[in-house]
Amino acid sequence: MLSLEQVKQSLESAGQSHVLQFWPELCEVERDRFLQELSQLDLKGLKDHCEGAARSAASPSASLDQHMEPVPPESIGSVRKSDKDSLAEWENEGLLQISENRVGILLLAGGQGTRLGVQYPKGMYNVGLPSGKTLYQIQTERIHKIQELADRKYGSKCIVPWYIMTSEFTLAPTEKFFKENNYFGLEPSNIVMFEQRMIPAVTFDGKVILQGKGKLAMAPDGNGGLYQALVDNKVLEDMKKRGVEYLHVYCVDNILVKMADPVFIGFCVSKGADCGAKVVEKAYPAEPVGAVCRVRGVSQVVEYSEIQPETAELRGPGGELVYSAGNICNHFFTRAFLQDVAEKFKGQLKQHVAFKKVPFVDLCGNQVKPTKPNGIKMEKFVFDVFPFSRNFVVFEVVREDEFSPLKNADGAATDNPTTARNSLLAQHCHWATAAGATLLDEHGNTLPRTASASAGDSHPALCEISPLVSYFGEGLEQLLKGRTLPTPLILDEKRAKELQAQ
Repeated sequence: MLSLEQVKQSLESAGQSHVLQFWPELCEVERDRFLQELSQLDLKGLKDHCEGAARSAASPSASLDQHMEPVPPESIGSVRKSDKDSLAEWENEGLLQISENRVGILLLAGGQGTRLGVQYPKGMYNVGLPSGKTLYQIQTERIHKIQELADRKYGSKCIVPWYIMTSEFTLAPTEKFFKENNYFGLEPSNIVMFEQRMIPAVTFDGKVILQGKGKLAMAPDGNGGLYQALVDNKVLEDMKKRGVEYLHVYCVDNILVKMADPVFIGFCVSKGADCGAKVVEKAYPAEPVGAVCRVRGVSQVVEYSEIQPETAELRGPGGELVYSAGNICNHFFTRAFLQDVAEKFKGQLKQHVAFKKVPFVDLCGNQVKPTKPNGIKMEKFVFDVFPFSRNFVVFEVVREDEFSPLKNADGAATDNPTTARNSLLAQHCHWATAAGATLLDEHGNTLPRTASASAGDSHPALCEISPLVSYFGEGLEQLLKGRTLPTPLILDEKRAKELQAQ
C-alpha cells in the first residue's frame, strides 16, 4: 500500500488533490480503507483518464457514414441462407473441437441488475419460467448438454471450462450463489471467476467524483475491460494450460444463448478466423443495436448513434437493409488472438463516453442524488478489438431462436422478464410441435402448431424443455412424436424418462 504522502503527490500531479478534502474528518478505519482504495488506482494514468473523459464528453462522436460498407459476402455464414450440408459440416467441426477440450466459454457478467430493479447480478435473475430456473442455471445446463453431445458423437469425455468475468459488485454474490447451488453439477475447478477493473467516474470538467467523504465513485470499465482483466488475472495462462484454443464470449442477459454453439465455432474454425461475431437481422432501420460492418476497409461495430437515419434506411436490390447485421454481443475468439490483443493492442482500445447520474458529496460533505446526468463513466466495449483481427467473420442467426436479452424491468416496452420468458416458452413450444407432439391448453383444446417462436406472443403455451433434455430441439422426436400432452408441460429429465418408459 502507498503512503499518504505518495498518494498526495500523485493526486496533485494529476490535478485531483480535491479527493482528499475530507481527510481530516475521517476516522482511522475510514482513512485506512480510503488509502487502500487510492493505492489500487492507476494513479499514473489518472491524469490521462480524467482529461480524456472531459475531452470525449466535449466532442460529439463523428458520423462514419461516408466511410462505411457492408461486410463482404465471403466473410458471412448464415443459419437461414447457408446450405444444409455446410451447416452440418460446421456443427460436426464444432463438436469435434469441443470433444478435444479445445473450446472454452467466457461470460461477461460484470453488470448488476439495476435496470431490472434488483440489486444482485443479472445471472441470478428468475424470469418466471414454470421451472423457476435462473439464467445461470439455464446456462450451466446447456454446458452439461453440449459436453454430452460432443462425448456421444466422438466417444470422448470432454470439459468445456467456463470463465466468468465479474466486477467488484458482482464477484462475491456470484461465487456465493454458485456455491449454494453446488455449481449446478459442474466441477468447481472448471468454473473460473475473475474480476474486471474499476475506474473512477469524473465530472464534465475532468474531476474525479467523490461518492462519500472517503470513497470514490467507481464503475466497471465496460465489457471491453475483459482484455486487461485477462492479463490481471492470468486467465490466458489458465486457458493455455487446459489446451483451450477457441473461446465463445457472450453477455449474461441473453436467455436464448447457445453455449459453445458448435455451428458457430465450426464455421469460424473452418474459415480460419481469429475473431467472429454472431449477428441478427435488424428488426427495423433505427433499432438501437450496433451494426457490424466495415469502416475504411476495417471490420468494426458502428453504434446506432453514429449512423445518420438515411444511411440506416439504405436498402439493397431485394429490399433488404444494407446495414442489417445487428450486433448481439456474442463472439468467437482464438486464444492466440486474445494473447495478441493483451500484448499489443489493449492500450489502443477506443474509450466510449456514458453520461450518468452519479451520487456524490458536495463541498459541505452532504450526500447528493442528482436528478440529471452529472458525470462521465468511460467504458470500453468487447467488440472494439474487431479492427485488430486478421480474419474476421460474421455468422447470422435467427433472432427468435437465439436472441432475447433481459435489460429492463417489466413495464418497459421490450427486453423485459416477460419478453424473455415468452421467447423461451415460444421456442420450446415450437420444438415440441416440430417433433410431432400435439399440445393442449388448460381447457383441453389443441394448440395451433403455428404458435411458434415469437416473444410477441402474449401468452405462449407453457411448455418448457430442460437443456439437460435437449440443447437446441434435437432428440425430441423419439420422446414426443405422436403424443398428445397437456400444458403446462415441463419436460425435465425425470419426465423424459417417464415418456421413454411408456
